[in-house]
Amino acid sequence: MRGEFVDVEGSRLYYYAAGTRGAGEPVLFLHGFPASSHLWRAVVRDLSACAPGHRLVVVDLLGFGRSDRPLDHSLSATAHALRLRILMDELRIDAACVVGHGMGGAIAQALACAHADRVTRLCLADSVGFDGWPRAAARLARWLCVSERLGTAMGTPLLASLAHGSLLDGFASADTGRHALDHYLHAFTRRLGAEALVAQLRAMRDPSVAALGAQLASVRRPTAIVWGERDPFLDIRLAERLRDAIPGATLEIIQGARHFTPVDSPDRVAAAIAGLLLR
Repeated sequence: MRGEFVDVEGSRLYYYAAGTRGAGEPVLFLHGFPASSHLWRAVVRDLSACAPGHRLVVVDLLGFGRSDRPLDHSLSATAHALRLRILMDELRIDAACVVGHGMGGAIAQALACAHADRVTRLCLADSVGFDGWPRAAARLARWLCVSERLGTAMGTPLLASLAHGSLLDGFASADTGRHALDHYLHAFTRRLGAEALVAQLRAMRDPSVAALGAQLASVRRPTAIVWGERDPFLDIRLAERLRDAIPGATLEIIQGARHFTPVDSPDRVAAAIAGLLLR
């Protein structure tokens, strides 16, 4: 794997690439809150083995991981989608299979709706959609937004601890979840700061996501939806609603998995993407 930074609209986005360039289209991976490109490492490993010949590009969205702080940039799904289109231009990717988890799924939907020519296939894993947002993060966001200054006044370690506790139930294994969340939240405590974490939480109320729901019928790309059977944050009914809204979409429920399916069941997620690449 190799990673580097790309300047997009005055901010640096970090990405790493894996796999090999071959006849198959590239695959672009988008994480959700509060993760980073690290979310996909096991999926990328498994997909490289079961579906060789694809360039796998994994991004840290603005304000996450190694990418820059968001500052005054919009963190809406549509704004992220535009930045990713520019990133694809910079990386000379004409079009890609786009895979999104959580909030990254909403951004994948925005790409497919607003920049349809850049998306060959779509995979949504435990994805935000319509008016459905992860309940734990949404509750924390509402609580912080009672006061405009409350989140930053608390300090980054305490705020990260609250996010950690709220999201741990999203993993099938508590030990694996603690390790993953420690890694995801490390960027906020060490470099990005409380302001970035509060900004990401506030983006949980993004109204553009609900508006995307009315456009999903126009998505004419092969689409696979994968969902954790025991997702405590996003109900399976949301998965069914997304499947019914996107023409020809399929839905796979992963037994025993919770919200963070790329961590709980990376082999199953990789297999679903490999199957999608053959459609």
